Amino acid sequence: MNRYERVGETLRHALNVLATVAPEWVLGIVDADWFERYSERIESFRLPKLKERDVWLLKVGLDGHHLLAQIDQAGSPLWLRQLPAVETLRRVWIQQFYLEGEQLSIRSTEDMPTNDGLIESPYDIEARSRTKRITYWTGYTVSLTETCDQETPNLIIDVETVPATKMDVDLTQTIHEKLAQRELLPKEHFMNAGYISAEDLVNAKENYNMEIVGPVLPDTSWQAEANEGFDLMHFTIDWQQQQVCCPQGNWTRSWSEQPNRHGQTIITVHFSRRYCDACPMRSDCTQARSGHGRSLNFLPEAQHLMLQKMREAQTTKEFQQRYAACAGVEGCLSQGVRAFGLRRSRYSGLAKTHLQHVMTAVAMNLARLWNWWQVLHDNKLNQIERSDLTGKS
Repeated sequence: MNRYERVGETLRHALNVLATVAPEWVLGIVDADWFERYSERIESFRLPKLKERDVWLLKVGLDGHHLLAQIDQAGSPLWLRQLPAVETLRRVWIQQFYLEGEQLSIRSTEDMPTNDGLIESPYDIEARSRTKRITYWTGYTVSLTETCDQETPNLIIDVETVPATKMDVDLTQTIHEKLAQRELLPKEHFMNAGYISAEDLVNAKENYNMEIVGPVLPDTSWQAEANEGFDLMHFTIDWQQQQVCCPQGNWTRSWSEQPNRHGQTIITVHFSRRYCDACPMRSDCTQARSGHGRSLNFLPEAQHLMLQKMREAQTTKEFQQRYAACAGVEGCLSQGVRAFGLRRSRYSGLAKTHLQHVMTAVAMNLARLWNWWQVLHDNKLNQIERSDLTGKS
């Protein structure tokens, strides 16, 4: 839904629920023209022209504000306020409108919540919108964990369903905890790059004696991308003294640790501008204007060392051959989407959508087991036939 459809449908949904549970009360507070405005589903082709849509949106906002005010009046039944449709109406109106005194106004796009908090539909208030490369959708994402042993069929052993705005990397620790509870942790866990962080690499090794195998994000500094100048690899870090030495032998004097927006601890150091301004290699080190020294940001020691180790390892041919096993998960997702309807949710809400995903995984496992048994059966028949032919000859 676009913004206009979302607002209009939220009010229409609340009115339909109220008209079902309290029809006489609704008749006493709505105007005669409300039926014409909200009796049919709000869709783009029914809306006014683009230039007139904000006027229409404000009119709907005033109607919803009036409805909520009537529900909150002392004489109205208290249980009306507890209806889920009314609570959804209230939340959407807070996100879409604001009051200045007695004046209701439309919120600007910048003043609205971010995607992880914005209600996209009154019929599924947990669904969220997301864009991934060229794909846009509203709903959820699912992460599947499957076995990849060559001697056994590949079976799905964990299913995680989350709102679409939740990042893959936020699920890694949850997946490992659930696998550990069911005693299904592997010695090696092959994962896509989106699920891997330096913190997860260290935690898996320390907490589960497990190795995560997968590509980590590369160094995005201009020096590393251009493969020239001095990137972080060219600096020497003294973790005990909390100092960093540059390739020209100059040491930092500042060292600060602060969390970033993801909650990760980031260490920041600065080199004195006195050294950097006079350095003959300045153009290979920093693009900052004169009067500013080089700054570096990096992770705590264990995470930093693990990250550097992985970045070096993933450039080798041995890593590429080893990581090739992870390609199987693309086949798993393709099977789920094309043969089992994994991408289309038949239900509303996170809990029911997750149940659908679990049942889909069960069906996929049954199909895989059946195919595996069929192969074993056919191989056994072939062996018997070859044995019979050998005996006759």
